[in-house]
Amino acid sequence: MKHETASGFSREDMPFVAPCRQLSPWAPFRWLRLGLKDFLKAPQQSLLYGLIVAVLIAVVSLLAWFRGSQWIMFAMLGGFVFIAPLICIGLYAISAQLERGQPPLLARSLRAALRRHVGNEMVFAIVLLVVFLVWSRAAIMVTVFFPTDGSAGFREMAGFLAFGTAVGAVFAAITFSASAFSLPMIMHRNVDSVTAIVTSVNAVLRNRGAMLVWLTLIVLGLLLGVATAFVGLVIIVPLIGYAAWHGYLDTIDASAFPRHEIGITATPRNVESEETEAVADGTADEG
Repeated sequence: MKHETASGFSREDMPFVAPCRQLSPWAPFRWLRLGLKDFLKAPQQSLLYGLIVAVLIAVVSLLAWFRGSQWIMFAMLGGFVFIAPLICIGLYAISAQLERGQPPLLARSLRAALRRHVGNEMVFAIVLLVVFLVWSRAAIMVTVFFPTDGSAGFREMAGFLAFGTAVGAVFAAITFSASAFSLPMIMHRNVDSVTAIVTSVNAVLRNRGAMLVWLTLIVLGLLLGVATAFVGLVIIVPLIGYAAWHGYLDTIDASAFPRHEIGITATPRNVESEETEAVADGTADEG
């Protein structure tokens, strides 16, 4: 016996993973362009959201620097790159409102982020928290191999840096693959965390070139934000969040999954101009 949702979707007929489109390596630049449009349409909400996140990052980083060590701070900043989708879910809601011709209300966005999908978000957050804690511990343990001899040469330093980079790359690959598209999918469609995570991993593996470019842009943006005493993050965080939402819509075909029965994404998108641009680029989606 098939179990159907209120929207008529049969749970048994839904795929285990949503299909993904093949992306150009330069697709992330288009996501940033669309993200900038969203930023300009909702500047006050974007700057307020960015300010809150920037302050949180600055406080955590400075506490790690002064109460712990610079290595802990670097681990925290590195981890932010991969837990950013969780932080930016409110920004996905702002983009979703703009696409539907709705006023971009920050309160409604936070309600969607903190209440509508809290179950799946908590599962995802716990998984990321465990990975991040192990990653932070590993980052601290790597310092054991740091050469303490004052005359340490290039070979000793190169070995230390290579080992630390290899350890970080393993955790980075796991967390980035799992988080790249999963939370936007949870926000967009009525899916469970496992389906969203598997879909994200599949899409990343099938679009390694584009995702490498996207990861590079995120890292460069974070470094720029830190280099400006965290002030640049006020703009960079919303821009990345909006771009990530458009990246999800550009990559994942979630039409086989039902919409949410209530909330922002319960209604279809209404972005004729963007759909025209997407058709021209060969990246149209159903919304």
